[in-house]
Amino acid sequence: MSGPGIAQDSGFSSLQMQGVEQITIEVDLDGAVDRLSKGVQFPTISNQDRDDFDTKAFDDYHAFLVEAYPNVHKVLKREILGDPRPYSLLYTWEGTDPDLPPALFYAHQDVVPVPEESRDQWNQEPFSGAVADGYIWGRGVLDDKNQIHGMLEAAEMRIAEGWQPKRTIYFVFGQDEEVGGPEGAKYVADVLEERGIERFAFVLDESAPLIPGVFPGIPDNTALIGIAQKGYLSLELAMHGIGGHSSQPPEESNIGILAKAITKLEAAQFPYRIHEAVRHQYRYMGPELDEAKQPMYAAVAFGKDGEMTDLEKEFIAEMAGNQVTRAMLHTTIAVSMFNAGIKDNVLPPSATAVVNFRPMPGDTPEVIIEHVRKAIDDDRITIRDISASTPATNVANPDSDAYRALEKTIRQLWGKDLIVAPFFVIGGSDSKHFQARDFAPDVFTITGIQLESMKEFAGFHGVNERILVDEYGKTIGFFYQLMDNLNDL
Repeated sequence: MSGPGIAQDSGFSSLQMQGVEQITIEVDLDGAVDRLSKGVQFPTISNQDRDDFDTKAFDDYHAFLVEAYPNVHKVLKREILGDPRPYSLLYTWEGTDPDLPPALFYAHQDVVPVPEESRDQWNQEPFSGAVADGYIWGRGVLDDKNQIHGMLEAAEMRIAEGWQPKRTIYFVFGQDEEVGGPEGAKYVADVLEERGIERFAFVLDESAPLIPGVFPGIPDNTALIGIAQKGYLSLELAMHGIGGHSSQPPEESNIGILAKAITKLEAAQFPYRIHEAVRHQYRYMGPELDEAKQPMYAAVAFGKDGEMTDLEKEFIAEMAGNQVTRAMLHTTIAVSMFNAGIKDNVLPPSATAVVNFRPMPGDTPEVIIEHVRKAIDDDRITIRDISASTPATNVANPDSDAYRALEKTIRQLWGKDLIVAPFFVIGGSDSKHFQARDFAPDVFTITGIQLESMKEFAGFHGVNERILVDEYGKTIGFFYQLMDNLNDL
């Protein structure tokens, strides 16, 4: 952590919470590991083709949860929701004071597929839930079933102790986060809004785990708390023309026309700007970074929208050199699919491409589509929104009791020797369906598990997904302690 200097003297001081004592929470680790291992064995996969949906996997997983957590299913109300397929779980744990704004804990049941060509790279079978070499292995053990089971293990313990929350707590376990959440989380958010919830005091969802070196410039162990998410939009660009034989090609092929359009679009990047969440991020993170650069970080932290100082321009230039930090500063353009042709001697009558955008606030689908039209400047190309698009979310307030309760819990479980900071999430999770609404502005995202290094994070959607057995015990303790800390809000 940085020492005193010019930046500190001018008010750019550390905001890291002090004086929190680390605690140890005893859990039934062997039993909890066994239950998570079994939970990973249900292949609750979200495929891009929504008709390819394994209802049995979800039904069996639901039945297993009922069996594995009897206290939870005795005390909490369970509902199975979703449209058109009802496979999301909503649990309601009534609080002793119904006048207090409720809290919501979110995680998702679904996992990404395991490509057949990658299976031989796994040290353990992807859906075996193997416990070996000090790890629990399997697709979904990190993303995101350790969070589901961590919450349920903590609730099971609390109920056995006769504990009841002051404020009502909801658990929401979605069914289709990996494909945007339109059937599950969005539907549940609609239901809760219709039931008259005016405001949540606190919402927690997944994001980055605790990892050393997770953010450029910080080699120390870091807990990043997401306070806002970018939006999501996918457009299909299509060129429909006349096909023919490859021996008589026209001056311009459909593939060539579309390729030129994509090249123009990639050259027309959205401008960089500093978002409110990034300002919060560097107010907390900046004092812990290289002291020589702290005036620059202070300029970002205390800057004003609509103005751009030389130091802020210097910040943007530096951040643009790294793909992670670059993405925080503008609406991104990613060409993710390109389809045309079925045979080497046949000119295809059409060519299509899918472009994924992660919008900054204000870059609505209409704004983005107009940007694409101007960039490609070709009326032959049709543009179609093919996604369950969502806007960038509201920004949660890090200077709040809710944020402080979360940071306190993190430090109680993982100690004082780590940096805790808010950050602007460049990906996304199902909580966007809550945070984009007025009733849930204070949504915080973090995955409550300690990873050894960024290498372990590669298992997130990759091969050899795994978590440390001993660290899973702290995940359970994290949720157990957070439930109690929320009583103090």
